[in-house]
Amino acid sequence: MRKIAYDALMTELQPKRAILIAGPTASGKSSLALDLAQRLGDAGRPAAIVNADSMQIYRETPILAACPTAEEKKRAPHHLYECRSVSQPCSAGQYVDLAAPLIRDLWGQGVTPIVVGGTGLYFRALSEGLSAIPAIPRNRVVAAEAIAAAEGIEALHAQLDPAMQAQLHATDSQRVVRAWSVLQETGRSLAAWQADQPIIPLPEAQFDKFALMPDREWLYERCDRRFDMMITAGGLEEAEALYKTDYPRTLPGMKALGLPELFSYFTGEMALDVAATNAKTATRRYAKRQMTWIKNQMMSWNVLSAQQMKRSCDILITKIAV
Repeated sequence: MRKIAYDALMTELQPKRAILIAGPTASGKSSLALDLAQRLGDAGRPAAIVNADSMQIYRETPILAACPTAEEKKRAPHHLYECRSVSQPCSAGQYVDLAAPLIRDLWGQGVTPIVVGGTGLYFRALSEGLSAIPAIPRNRVVAAEAIAAAEGIEALHAQLDPAMQAQLHATDSQRVVRAWSVLQETGRSLAAWQADQPIIPLPEAQFDKFALMPDREWLYERCDRRFDMMITAGGLEEAEALYKTDYPRTLPGMKALGLPELFSYFTGEMALDVAATNAKTATRRYAKRQMTWIKNQMMSWNVLSAQQMKRSCDILITKIAV
């Protein structure tokens, strides 16, 4: 009896494992996560896929956000996809509030979570924690957006404290609005909040971290080809449905890759082929920024090169087996 109790205690005290897979858009990370989930399941280790992409969380753009298809969802359980409306922005803190209890629930079922996505801040919040910044009421954010619309985002930037003025570019509208709202609501700089000791959401976790770093030209070609496929698959109609809503254009979900350019097509500002070309350019630029984030912010992760990606599932299986 003592041996059984001791073994049970040791099992309870062992870190819970979760596999994190990050990568730029169109890099194949979702396919890798699905292959890995099936390989683990075949080996008697049930696994489930958990979304860590800030656009795939919204239900209105499953095509333009490249959400898993119905067939893919049949091959393995998927969580936190298409679970919120574009009208309900999801911050990194709110993401953690959704993901952390879900991951604990999967552990309780004996299931290995495979967290996959392209939003670096979601991964950082989940694995390293966030400072305890109070929730900012929506009306405060709306007030910031109104000032930016009337006077320009630079006027809002000028009202920030010196620390945030130095940290943020004057044209980075989303982050400037966030910093201004925090300062006005709390009376304290966002920089000061960020300097506080973060709250770790899953202190018991052992994270196996992997990031894909494909060849840039290969990735850019994939981005272009995938956008064409999205339009053919109904992405244009998806964008038009959102265009016809009264959702503010400043919402994060209204800035999904391709949406601003397609909105310009609907307003008559540009032809469809020009909008598509501009959307592809914006997508490639975004992919480049994601790769820069991986290079600078994920230095401790297992980074898979273009050559390693050809056998990435085998590499992951080998590394997580230890």
